Amino acid sequence: MLAAVILSGGASQRMGSPKALLPYRGKTFLEHLLEVSAHPRIAARRIVLGPHADAIRAAVSLPDSDVVLNPDWEKGQLTSIHAAIRSLPDDGTVDGMLMFLVDHPAISSTLVDQLIQRFYSTDPYPGIVMPRYKEKRGHPVIFSADTFWSLLHAPLETGARIVVFQNADQLAIVETEEEGCVLNVNDAASLERLKEL
Repeated sequence: MLAAVILSGGASQRMGSPKALLPYRGKTFLEHLLEVSAHPRIAARRIVLGPHADAIRAAVSLPDSDVVLNPDWEKGQLTSIHAAIRSLPDDGTVDGMLMFLVDHPAISSTLVDQLIQRFYSTDPYPGIVMPRYKEKRGHPVIFSADTFWSLLHAPLETGARIVVFQNADQLAIVETEEEGCVLNVNDAASLERLKEL
């Protein structure tokens, strides 16, 4: 099985309000990602929250078992990845995690399915699977369980990028025409672009 991990632990300073609660297609960013992350191969879900945890939980119904609070959110995104990994069962049942960023909401269930199919289409599983739009790598990204140790020990200042670099020979790319996988919604201009998609 895979675990779906949605990272929503940042301060959203530039947006002025939690990105998780911004509107997209009649839902919030977070609700949309919860919807597209529903897949037969996903058997666990973790939503990592930080300073806006109370506001997000008041607005979106989330099972307690799915919520991971990251007290170290000020130290960067990698700490949220750490919190998610540590919350997952370590009994060998988790093949990897499909990691979503809440500020990349324009993801379709079709792309999610393509990434998951790519991951399970080879044996052994690729270390990392990510989408690519017009030569630009995007999100969400699947990290196999074999990469968890590297993620847990990566320098906070470099984050998960160093793990992708170190596992370049284990990287599988899924080409896509979905611009949303590379659209980081972090300011008014990107929010307007999101509305155009």
